This record gives sequence, structure tokens and C-alpha cells, in this order.
Amino acid sequence: QVQLVESGGGLVQAGGSLRLSCEASGSVVSINIMGWYRQAPGKERELVANSFSGGITNYADSVKGRFTISRDNAKSTLYLQMNSLKPEDTAVYYCSYRTWRSYWGQGTQVTVSS
Repeated sequence: QVQLVESGGGLVQAGGSLRLSCEASGSVVSINIMGWYRQAPGKERELVANSFSGGITNYADSVKGRFTISRDNAKSTLYLQMNSLKPEDTAVYYCSYRTWRSYWGQGTQVTVSS
């Protein structure tokens, strides 16, 4: 089992920044894919960014150039630096951890006011 705990969400004005963190614990292995997803009210959950343990990252087109995903493997922690936030970034953000199965965090609310 792997447990994921997210933190760092909150309320911010448009143009502002937030940094999300996700700490993994339990049966964490070195080869994995960790990512951030988000779900806005009335919409499906969507990928924001992925971080592969080998170093590759990818991003949704809507956040490219504004968001940066990174990880600290020694701390088993994933980050998402979000800059130039827009009201349409408002959502619950979820951390995911994937090996041969997937795990999800409880989610953290990000609200961007206009």
C-alpha cells in the first residue's frame, strides 16, 4: 500500500502562484510515475502533469509554460509549482502514484479568483 498526502492548496488571485506538495509513504518503489490531476465542478478529472522516475515530464497543453512538476526522490515527495494562475485553474488537485497499480491522494482545493 502507498499513502499520498497533498498540501499547499488555497485561495489565490488570478496571476498569483501556489505550490502543491504530495508526500508518498508506505511501499514506495524507485521506479514509478507520479502525477497531478485536477477535477473542476461538473467536469471529468484531467491530467495536469506527469513525472516519470527516469526524469521525463509531460504537461497538459493548458498549463505548459505556467506549471512545473518536480520531485524529490529522497523525500518521496512530488511538487507542482503553479504560476500565472487563471480562474479556469480552479479545481481539486489530486496526486497520483503508479506502478503496477494506481494510488490517489485525497485532493487539495485550489481556487483562483478573478
